[in-house]
Amino acid sequence: MTEPGGLATPRAAPETRRAARAMREEAERRARATASVPAVTPSGPLSTAPLSPVLSPTPPPVTGTARPSAATRRAARAAQLLDADEQTPAPHHAGPRRVTRRIAVIAGLGVGAVLLMGSAAMTAMMLPAASDGGADAALSLRAQPPTIEQLPVPQMEQSPPSADICTIPEISAALQAGDDEAVIIAAGGGEAFRAAVVDGRAPCIDLGDSARTWTVIDKVRPANPIDYRPAGLLSPPGVRNLEGGALRTDAASALASLAAAAQSAGAGEIALESGFRSYETQQETYGRHHSERGEGADQVSARPGYSEHQLGLSADVVACAGACGTLDELAGSPQGQWIAAHAWEHGWIVRYVEGATPVTGYLPEPWHLRYVGPELAKAYHDGGWTSLEEFFALPPAPAYVG
Repeated sequence: MTEPGGLATPRAAPETRRAARAMREEAERRARATASVPAVTPSGPLSTAPLSPVLSPTPPPVTGTARPSAATRRAARAAQLLDADEQTPAPHHAGPRRVTRRIAVIAGLGVGAVLLMGSAAMTAMMLPAASDGGADAALSLRAQPPTIEQLPVPQMEQSPPSADICTIPEISAALQAGDDEAVIIAAGGGEAFRAAVVDGRAPCIDLGDSARTWTVIDKVRPANPIDYRPAGLLSPPGVRNLEGGALRTDAASALASLAAAAQSAGAGEIALESGFRSYETQQETYGRHHSERGEGADQVSARPGYSEHQLGLSADVVACAGACGTLDELAGSPQGQWIAAHAWEHGWIVRYVEGATPVTGYLPEPWHLRYVGPELAKAYHDGGWTSLEEFFALPPAPAYVG
């Protein structure tokens, strides 16, 4: 070539031109690769479009008024410079400097493109793969929920029972009315009533009150007052009465119910041999036993003021089949067996049973029934209790004190 002024300028060697062309093509390829990488902005979610490993041969068209990216502009400018270099060779003294500068520009563009592509590749590696596991798996930036190995178990605490059942208005009203069964029902039933008494949550319930069905009389707990006499005594209706005995009204009605049920069940007739005994009668009875047995009288007869018969809530019963048998014959009779199994259904318990003598102080008496009411009798039966002392957690009463 000839420069202006007539001086001949040496043409660049073919190797230099091929290197320049190769660098230009490499710059165009990297510029297109840079343009195909999705832009990531902190203000919005990343695009989930798949990254194709095949580069588009031509850069995507620019629509609207969007301004080309800086990388795209630099790549275009580098291409223009290379074209100009091919068409108009530089003077000999300026050639090396111009080529060096352009190589630096192209190298800078290449480094930027590599960084952008590397960033995109690193992002793809950090994101979870799609379910199909293919090369075109979609990228997702949605946060994965934390794995919970075991859900926490809520701690349930049982509310403590009421500190005082006597604060229940229904209990106060029933106590004032003298309705013992209503008191027990208002407390939640026989077992709940028993538990309240044992736990000390029933200060208004006096186990020494001889007028109540829950009262306890034994060899260390006398009647209160000592010569107590109940009101409203009567003979049980419909029940054969051998000695003309009487019972408290509620107990008399309950014994009539028990005797009728035994007849209906085919067990046979049950008769009343002995019911209420006054303090004065008890003095005579105990005196007779003591004269016959001495100190042994305490195992078969209660001292005056210490007998359940004085409450009007106890009944000695016998079995009858035309004629009536003795007290000792009851246990072996159908009536005695029926009583042992079903007396509780009518509010009665067998007060002195086999094996309870160290607690009650009395030998077994299958004929001696004690009325406590339906609710307490059910709790007594269901709990398998054998004495009222144990039922109410009272100390044993094997002997008199003094």
